[in-house]
Amino acid sequence: MSDHLEKVKNYLFELGYEINVEDSDSELVVITDESRGIKNLVIDCEAPILIFEQLIFELKNDDPTVLKKLMQWNREVVHGAFVLDDSGKKVLFRDTLQLENLDLNELEASIDSLGVAMAEYSEDIIKFAKS
Repeated sequence: MSDHLEKVKNYLFELGYEINVEDSDSELVVITDESRGIKNLVIDCEAPILIFEQLIFELKNDDPTVLKKLMQWNREVVHGAFVLDDSGKKVLFRDTLQLENLDLNELEASIDSLGVAMAEYSEDIIKFAKS
């Protein structure tokens, strides 16, 4: 196990998160805290960066209103952004941090940003996922 993954795991434990899945070979963990809108958040050590990624919903069509709203939300999100996967059908929350100088506050801020975004936009997210 890399020092980076060990550091990330220690920070997660310090913040009170349980690790649902750990893949030491791929240097990633998955956490969930549904009370905060965090469900299967993948945290992946891809030196030199740490990647956070969570599926938010799948697009049923290329509705310009939904895509426009996602772009507007990105302006308000403190850390990370709403992005589309390579297929253009899955909306993900994604953030990246530098591994070399990673500290507890940065890791917490990225996870908190996802939680705040999910709370703030939950009504629209549910509507978009159904339409």
